[in-house]
Parts: sequence; C-alpha cells; structure tokens
Amino acid sequence: MNLSDNTIFITGGASGIGFALAKGFLKLNNTVVICGRDPDKLKQAKHRFPDIHVIRCDITSEPDLKNAFEYINHKIGSLDILVNNAGIQYGFDFYGDKDGLRKIDEEIDINFRAIVRLTRLFMPFLERSKHAAIVNVSSVLGIVPKKSAPGYYATKAAVHAFSKSLRYQLEKKSIKVFELFPPLTATEMTKGREEDIHKESPDFVAHKFFAKFAKDHYEIAPGMMNILLLQMNRFLPWMAEKMAKNR
Repeated sequence: MNLSDNTIFITGGASGIGFALAKGFLKLNNTVVICGRDPDKLKQAKHRFPDIHVIRCDITSEPDLKNAFEYINHKIGSLDILVNNAGIQYGFDFYGDKDGLRKIDEEIDINFRAIVRLTRLFMPFLERSKHAAIVNVSSVLGIVPKKSAPGYYATKAAVHAFSKSLRYQLEKKSIKVFELFPPLTATEMTKGREEDIHKESPDFVAHKFFAKFAKDHYEIAPGMMNILLLQMNRFLPWMAEKMAKNR
C-alpha cells in the first residue's frame, strides 16, 4: 500500500487505537477524517492536530452516516482508505443478565452492521481510487473466543468472515481488504481489567500496523500473545481453546 497522499476515514478515531492510527496517517502526509460520538474527544483531537477533520457521528444512525458521507463528498471529494475501528464490548453472563439481549443487539449494530453499511456506503469513492483499502479492526478472540463476552466475540467472528469474503470478491478491483487483530491494548474498553498483566499501547499497535500495511499483509496480528494464540489454534486447536476459555 501507498502510505502517503491518501484520504482516510477512521471511525472511533478520537481515542485509543483509532486515534493512534489517525496520528500515524497524519505524520505520513495524508488527509485524515475521524468520527466519533463524543464531541469533547473530537474537540480534543482537533486541538492536538488542527489539520484533522472531525465529524460527530453515531455509526448506528443512518442520518449520521449520511451526514458523514456528505461531509467527505463535499468537503474532501475523495476517499482512499476506510478504517472501520469503532467498537464496544460488554462482559456478561448470557443467561443470567436480564439485559443481555439489548447488549448483544448494540454490539451487533456497532461492531458488525455498521461496518457493512459503511463499506457499502463508501464503495463508490473507493472504486475511484487507484490504491484503495478497507481496514477492519477485528480480534483473534473472534477466532478463539473466551467465555466472558459472547456477543463481542460473535461480532468479531462475523467481521473476520466478512473481511475474508469481501477480499475474495474484490480481488480484481483496486480495493484491498485488511484485517487488524489488536492485542490486549490499553484503551477505554479494557479499563478495570487489571488482572490482565500486560497491555500494549495504542501507539504500539499503530506502529506494527503500518509496517505490515505497507507490505500488503492482509491479516495483521501484532503482539506475542496474538501470534502464540493463532499458531496454537492452527496446530493445537484444543490447547488454544483451553488457553482462551477462562480468560
């Protein structure tokens, strides 16, 4: 992939991994547009990086998605890279939590359905680019799930399958489909999980991403735990499941 002179749209780009990716793309001389639900975080991002474009957007809202599309269409005029980063996670007991179905519905809407809608919405822009990419932020726990967050892991499994299938369908086009499997990362999603000894920084994830993205590695899984889990799942799946089950 060409890392410079692109226009990039990143969902959930005002904090965490999304913000780290936004910073990286800016440093590589790209036009970067981020969206998020929290106006204060967007304001802070704009204050730190005045060149960044910010859009207040709930990606589960069709009017908000239309507004984001119109902003990019009229203010920017092009799009080369779509980064579907926004996501939420609920940890709960499926049978014991009376609010479990609502939580799973919300996870499906944000973690999967929004990715499908955004990809479809911006496909005409991407088709016009000579070097376009879709980057879906996934999780190895969609491949080897734990027991703690059934809805989240199911949506990440869906993202993984969607990414692979879409990659096959777009093989003859100029649109490449990447999947980023972050390791356990110090973000708002993982706050309070102090039992997990080591968390990588969002900047670490972004650094590893760009190194592989530049070389067209379509599945990017930084971090030793990710590598270990994926390799174990390939050769000793029963051990990978045992390792992940109770974490």
